[in-house]
Amino acid sequence: MATLSRLSRNALKLTSILSLSSNHHHHTLRSLSSAAASAAVQQSPPPPPKREIVESPDRVKWDYRGQRLIIPLGQWNPKIAVDAYVAPNVVLAGQVNVCDGSSVWNGSVLRGDLNKITVGFCSNVQEKCVLHAAWSSPTGLPAETSIDRFVSVGAYCLLRSCTVEPECIIGQHSILMEGSLMETHSILEAGSVVPPGRRIPTGELWAGNPARFVRTLTHEETLEIPKLAVAINDLSKSYFSEFLPYSTVYLEVEKLKKKLAIDI
Repeated sequence: MATLSRLSRNALKLTSILSLSSNHHHHTLRSLSSAAASAAVQQSPPPPPKREIVESPDRVKWDYRGQRLIIPLGQWNPKIAVDAYVAPNVVLAGQVNVCDGSSVWNGSVLRGDLNKITVGFCSNVQEKCVLHAAWSSPTGLPAETSIDRFVSVGAYCLLRSCTVEPECIIGQHSILMEGSLMETHSILEAGSVVPPGRRIPTGELWAGNPARFVRTLTHEETLEIPKLAVAINDLSKSYFSEFLPYSTVYLEVEKLKKKLAIDI
């Protein structure tokens, strides 16, 4: 009996010793793992700072357009007189001649890819007009598009292989087909369509689709035709003064020379 009690006491002592050693071992492992984690956190590099893109004060903001003002085609290069005003978004292609004092306004397209187009002295082609010329005219008349002096072409007009003599007015949204002819001191009302080969005699007012004779112009009305062209010409001068005769690329070149300290 004494022997059993002694063995039980020894077993209890051994159990308590093993439990203490196991608790100490777990505590040691936890402390080591936390220390390793803290060391890993300390050793990991900090995240890189966010880079802010700052725009240079010397940067020039250019307005790059997707179209060209002058388009040479083969041996033909559009010609613009020194004092003629051509808006920045006008397209001139091929055999186009813009004479002295004339003006071509915003959004117009002059396609001289097949034949010649001429805008005469002090004439004006207003916004969104399209001028084109065919290879040849079915009527046998000249296929080129010719606009003589002191002619006012209203906005959104279409002129194709037609001839307009001096001092005429073409109303807005009008169409002149191949071989049509407007003689001196004639007026075409807005929205009219002149069929191929049709001739509008001098001193008459025509209108309609197709265009028909309306009445004869008075002397006072014929005197007002060139005054309208001169007024639009004077207006174009205020626009013309806002544009440099040459581009501003030289400003960027000067900045490169200054920045890189080289001679270009």
